[in-house]
Amino acid sequence: MDAVRLILACRRALAGSGDAPEILAEVWQAQALAQAIGSRLAVSGPPELRGEALGLTELAGRGCGVLDAPDLDPGDLRAAQLTGLDDARQALLCLGGLLGEVGIALVGIASSAADEGTYWQCMEAIDAADESRDRVREMLRKLAARAEALPEREAG
Repeated sequence: MDAVRLILACRRALAGSGDAPEILAEVWQAQALAQAIGSRLAVSGPPELRGEALGLTELAGRGCGVLDAPDLDPGDLRAAQLTGLDDARQALLCLGGLLGEVGIALVGIASSAADEGTYWQCMEAIDAADESRDRVREMLRKLAARAEALPEREAG
């Protein structure tokens, strides 16, 4: 499935989740998808994005690592359904939005956490989501610079 469709599915699932365990499971899914998209861009994306894409892969992996992995059937793992990244710019725009929503959801859980472990788990996941979003923004900036440079190269 295309990255944009998977990101939109993640956004809907996150928005529709109810209690903290369900939200944390959706946050984990979103981070796993960000990791898969970063990996795909690192391998086959535009050359100027590869370094940032590797960073996204590592940061999103850290975001998954600080959270307890949800008990999912293999077919329910959205990241495993990623088969295409047709429009890198659109995928990154959508992913940036998803990561912002992840941060907001985690703040809500952290602020009402009944135990210190959950609170700190959320704080680390918030940091990973924010840093992942920064990588996405940087890749979008590089794509914009690349698009501006193309007409100049063709004219010269």
